[in-house]
Amino acid sequence: MHDDRSIVEHRLRRVLNDRIAPAVRSRSVPLTVERWEAPGEPVPPAEGLAAVYEPTKTGEGWGPAWGTTWFRVTGRVPAEWAGRTVEAVLDLGFDANMPGFQCEGLVYRADGEAVKGLNPRNDWVRVAEAATGDEAVELYVEAASNPVLADHRPTYEGDRLTASHAPLYRLRRMDLVVFEAEVWELVQDLEVLGSLMGELDVADARRHGILRAVERALDAVDLKDIPGTAARAREQLADVLASPAHASAHRVSAVGHAHIDSAWLWPLRETVRKVARTSSNMVNLMDEHPEFVFAMSQAQQLAWIKEHRPEVFARVTAKIETGQFVPVGGMWVESDTNMVGGEAMARQFLYGKKFFLDEFGIETKEVWLPDSFGYTAAMPQLVKLSGSSWFLTQKISWSQVNRFPHHTFWWEGIDGTRVFTHFPPVDTYNSDLGGKEMAHAARNYREKGRGSRSLAPFGWGDGGGGATREMLARAARLRDLEGSPRVEIERPAAFFEKAHAEYPDAPVWAGELYLELHRGTYTSQAKTKQGNRHSESLLREAELWAATAAVQVPGDAYSYPYEDLERIWKTVLLHQFHDILPGSSIAWVHREARDTYARVREELTAIVGAAQTALAGPGDQEIVFNAAPHARGGVPAGGARPAPGQGGTPVSVHPVTVEPLTADGRATGGHRLANGRLRIDVDARGLVVSAYDIEAGREAVAPGAAANLLQIHPDFPNMWDAWDVDEFYRHSVTDLVSVDDLMVDAAGPHEVRVKVARSFGHGSTVEQTLTLRAGAKVLEIDTEVDWRETETFLKAAFPLDVKADRSASETQFGHVFRATHTNTSWEAAKFEICAHRWIQVGEPGWGAALVNDSTYGHDVTRDIRPDGGQTTTVRLSLLRAPRYPDPETDQGHHHLRYALAPGAAVGDAVREGHWINLPERAVRGGGPVEPLVGVDNDAVVVEAVKLAEDRSGDVVVRLYESYGGRASATLTAGFPAAGAVETDLLERETAGSAVGEVRDGRVALTLRPFQIVTVRLARAAG
Repeated sequence: MHDDRSIVEHRLRRVLNDRIAPAVRSRSVPLTVERWEAPGEPVPPAEGLAAVYEPTKTGEGWGPAWGTTWFRVTGRVPAEWAGRTVEAVLDLGFDANMPGFQCEGLVYRADGEAVKGLNPRNDWVRVAEAATGDEAVELYVEAASNPVLADHRPTYEGDRLTASHAPLYRLRRMDLVVFEAEVWELVQDLEVLGSLMGELDVADARRHGILRAVERALDAVDLKDIPGTAARAREQLADVLASPAHASAHRVSAVGHAHIDSAWLWPLRETVRKVARTSSNMVNLMDEHPEFVFAMSQAQQLAWIKEHRPEVFARVTAKIETGQFVPVGGMWVESDTNMVGGEAMARQFLYGKKFFLDEFGIETKEVWLPDSFGYTAAMPQLVKLSGSSWFLTQKISWSQVNRFPHHTFWWEGIDGTRVFTHFPPVDTYNSDLGGKEMAHAARNYREKGRGSRSLAPFGWGDGGGGATREMLARAARLRDLEGSPRVEIERPAAFFEKAHAEYPDAPVWAGELYLELHRGTYTSQAKTKQGNRHSESLLREAELWAATAAVQVPGDAYSYPYEDLERIWKTVLLHQFHDILPGSSIAWVHREARDTYARVREELTAIVGAAQTALAGPGDQEIVFNAAPHARGGVPAGGARPAPGQGGTPVSVHPVTVEPLTADGRATGGHRLANGRLRIDVDARGLVVSAYDIEAGREAVAPGAAANLLQIHPDFPNMWDAWDVDEFYRHSVTDLVSVDDLMVDAAGPHEVRVKVARSFGHGSTVEQTLTLRAGAKVLEIDTEVDWRETETFLKAAFPLDVKADRSASETQFGHVFRATHTNTSWEAAKFEICAHRWIQVGEPGWGAALVNDSTYGHDVTRDIRPDGGQTTTVRLSLLRAPRYPDPETDQGHHHLRYALAPGAAVGDAVREGHWINLPERAVRGGGPVEPLVGVDNDAVVVEAVKLAEDRSGDVVVRLYESYGGRASATLTAGFPAAGAVETDLLERETAGSAVGEVRDGRVALTLRPFQIVTVRLARAAG
């Protein structure tokens, strides 16, 4: 036979696209269109529906950036369309190739009922299944003119304060049409077979069988009467569509989904509307397709619908009851997991799962995080403690260098907890269920021979409207089709149960799921990150002191602020979304975040102040409160004492001559600071050339090097500006060593400060204050930067005289070790890493740490000493200046705090990290405040102290083992305790073995390495 395969395939593409698909809408009449421009921000639907509309027409421009235009479309179904299926086509000016990144609309009826969303792949509204021929049509469209910001170019359209006012879109079509159902079915047949055919091997007989059937179908279509001949054409395809899949065919569990970023290239307020549009679409689709199942994560998004679109929420709730609309995820938002603090991560689960339980009575089992930028090694334990069983992600498929070796596996966390995990081989969380994607899922699946099934989330995300009727048609045809994986629409839990039963001995991946991409998100938008860290610290203080006051202050003089704390927690959790905290959203989002964090700080400071005032009582003594989990300055953890005297050897400062540092070998002057524990030499450039641990007799700074060296690099990654740092940035570096001013301030015997001022680049300045205090074993560094650079990376380098093959970085409820060498591609890919409050490197018996109050990005490299020994350089990533999606990222003033801790082991780093984040507070009052709870082992860190969510008055204490070893401790209650139980993150009693009975107000604890334990202490009556 002659090979005419390419001719038939080309014929299919042209006839399908140019003739058959357009014939789905066979007749049309225009609708009358009127418009109303909403002033400023979006208005409630009732206001839009009641507005005074003015005439407009297709072809006219509408919508300045971030504006809202309401359209009223009216008309009447022609009498000659009686008995036909009629739809309204409402094309706002869509680009079909960009669902989710442009204008969108929500359609209402005149009575205010939300019907469905309008999107580029979903521009229709059903008017009549079988028209009578005289139906009146009146629909309203709330249209959002969101600018297209997805081209990765700097733009000021990302904030309504700087965006243009010119119309962005033109109405393309507002018509009533006849919907030809049989033609539509033919289109689905041909699309499924065409895409399947293209994925089969050219030598496969099945491919040629489909080819000939398609050819016969095309021959059967009369292009001048497609509606009249569509059924005849479909008959030619019936046999190939009925041929069943192979017994060994891969099985795909298809789950309807619409990944909606809670903010990204749009502000939070627009996400509220995106969620309402998508949810309306999905319940509308469920009405027509009872087999359809849609999974939605992020409790926050459902809470938004409840608050802002109660009529949509009522429809969603009804579909949840039928099992079609499935809440998943169990978190308040799909948060970042690299930078979110430990307690905040626990609250993501507490408030997320609590919402699903309270609203729907549903205990979610799947943790659903397809798009976050890497996953903390603390996650498996948190998943289990939340009452969840499974974990799903997709983003690891984006890694640049190393292909992840599993799709179904057990993920093991830092404490040894394992969670059954799936990584969909379809490599997208926005599948269209086309033949190409299904074939890719089957080919890509790495568990062949042991497992046979995977999950595919399908639907247009980010406001693109979710799943479509076309996707459901593909799923129906691919349910049992030769040459294709078997596709079945089902709930995520059904997939996980089957996959777990099939593959219980899946391989184990231990440690973090590091994304080899988007490493710049540890640094971009420094003020957002600082706002998050400071808010987390303030929430710890607020809950600790509020709980202490609620228990210890007599009578009803103080009430625990349950509502305020929950509201503030949810605000902070929202801003931990994986495009807000990572700094990868538009300017509008981060401008609002800065304002929000300022309000949060004000509110929490007031809560802290009120509780401390109530605790301190009347009096004029200076009472010092210590919210840190370790005692300091004579003040116990979680307690308060009258201001203690300054202890330790007084700090001295005097001029010294340091090592020859100039090009001609001349010695330079400097200053030596000493306090009996540390001896710090600062040279004339304001750099630390010696940090000597007097107690250990060890020098921390590498020979011939200088610490606290500020360095700048060009920073222009290959694509994702705010997201990425590409390794080649290191090829060019400029050391900031020029000094504008250097001043020594000996502020009495208790502290000495060295102040250094520099200027550089395009008008940027930096002023640093190096402080050594009496009794301290850290050199504090306060850095004030006026940042005027663009596409530039600012680092602070600390070359340390330590041979370290690995670094320890704080993560949630513990720390992770990462290699400092680059032996393999896996280690080399981790050239930028995330740490929380501290990062430590060490040899047996001695090490050094850097602690910080708001920095996350770090890098660690190794060098060789002149004598052949190894040194280790740790650098903090302080600021970046990407121009997309916010062209003014990080511009302006910043205050950053960090400290060098020579001689620090992991335990010292834990303590110093808490101290720099939880400064002491002084209040005037009458006397000491005893800790509400105490622990007698520094390895066991109290992470949170609060009152129980159920308002029973029970005291909840969350703690963890922080050194990475087994630990025993005694938890002492500073109040009469009637009992103690171990609970999960939702404060429900569990069968844990870490907590003993209460004896004389004391509870024995036994913890494994990095174990998280939540103890609920019942208060004795009276």
